[in-house]
Amino acid sequence: MDVGAAEFARCLPSLRDRVGRAAFLGLDMEFTGLHSVFPQNNQPSLFDSPAERYQKVRQSVQRFTITQLGLAIFSEENSNKYVVHSYNFFLFPSTLGVMDAEFTLSASSIQFLSHYGFDYNKFLKDGIPYMNELQEKILSQRLLQGSWEVCSALNMNVVKKAIDEVTCWIAAAKEGDSIILQDLSGMKQDSQMLDVQLVLRQALPNVWTEPLGADEVMVKKVSPQHRRLLESSSHDSCQKELILTSARGFTNLFQIIVKAKKPLVGHNMLMDLCHLHDKFYNPLPESYEEFKKNIHHLFPVLIDTKTVTKSIWKNYQFPRVSNLLEVYEVLCSSDLNPMDPSCPVIALASDSVRYAEKAAPHEAAYDAFLCGSVLLKSAHLLLCSLTDDAAKANSSFSQYLTMLAEYLNKVNVIRGGVSSIVRMNCRTFLGKMLPANTPLPWLSVFEVGHGWMKGRSTRSCSLFVALILDGFQRINSFCSPIDLSMSFVFCVTTKITLSCRSLSIATGGTLLM
Repeated sequence: MDVGAAEFARCLPSLRDRVGRAAFLGLDMEFTGLHSVFPQNNQPSLFDSPAERYQKVRQSVQRFTITQLGLAIFSEENSNKYVVHSYNFFLFPSTLGVMDAEFTLSASSIQFLSHYGFDYNKFLKDGIPYMNELQEKILSQRLLQGSWEVCSALNMNVVKKAIDEVTCWIAAAKEGDSIILQDLSGMKQDSQMLDVQLVLRQALPNVWTEPLGADEVMVKKVSPQHRRLLESSSHDSCQKELILTSARGFTNLFQIIVKAKKPLVGHNMLMDLCHLHDKFYNPLPESYEEFKKNIHHLFPVLIDTKTVTKSIWKNYQFPRVSNLLEVYEVLCSSDLNPMDPSCPVIALASDSVRYAEKAAPHEAAYDAFLCGSVLLKSAHLLLCSLTDDAAKANSSFSQYLTMLAEYLNKVNVIRGGVSSIVRMNCRTFLGKMLPANTPLPWLSVFEVGHGWMKGRSTRSCSLFVALILDGFQRINSFCSPIDLSMSFVFCVTTKITLSCRSLSIATGGTLLM
């Protein structure tokens, strides 16, 4: 279900109720970009420590914004059935008053989303506003000071037209007379109707304003005494708390989610968590440890399905797959997950049923639904391998959480800044096959391209750099620390392309949140 600014306020009460009754929540986001190329050397590296990776992600999060947030609410109807309401929230930074935001567009990210049918008009014209606690504090101070200004050029034009019309009218108007300002629909969001009212009230102490529908404002000439009475009324649409609620927009739902403390499920969710913190809670702190502490406070139970599925590959005939949809399709396959009456039944609600009829990859609500479904199916596989049939037949989400205990609050980290890591026989070195009893040397750093680490001691790193000369030109290659009993190392080629489809892709790590 798509939700923009026009529908959000109406949907919020039912969202509050559904989040409160949920077993867990699936999350996915789409952004205006992923990894910023500014400053230089900001690309993820195989050599990043958790703190270094966080700093790189932080810099990117500060430059880009969220275009779409998907929330899949999984409700446990009984021990074997889950009903899913999946929502697409189009988001756009608030431009109320002096609030404004700068963000960057990555050409490749925009092209990617366009390929998958992303609706940029919905994002730009009907995006739900949001703000974090620091921005709310600044807005609150301005409301208390009574110094209201308009930053948005679009709103400025509408406000100027309204001021001209009211000042022409008020000179001849008598106390009690009123005028209706029409055609205010040029403004992007209902909350921005406030700009017209607040500017008029600030400029003219003898007028009162009331909104009439979505695009009209009634202006009435009143005495200063009468206006003071109206300002103290609970029906005033420009009360400070009402203005803040409107300006918070999606942040109101974020706060509902935080308060509910439901398990939050994502896939490769480090970037998602950083954006949640930065856009709806507070600007990301410089300290990685402070970030982890804050995230754990906001979301005590996190489950990254990338971490889970990487582990179960080892125990099941699980083919190597590269994205969330492929993981879901494999888990739904009859070979891996035969029709078993104890398997969880996942039913999409009527407002989300289109995802049962057609896949919509890289649409946030669909991917959020996939995250939750992958979690349930993975947990059921683990349950089946460890318990008897009676336990499987009465499985519940609390049992699934028990099965997933070792994966809780472990967020996957994509270790490499390149697309593939080549698996090679480690006894092939400098183009020659070494005897089995030959000790393997420590591999040393010669040159690192693409902004990779230079001059760092190889023994202080979790991964080493080696030069592999095997009939090719000199290339940059990355190898894991070698146990002499291992039969292979991982190498990354950055200056040549190998046309071998059987080569496997990059490994990763996890962050304990």
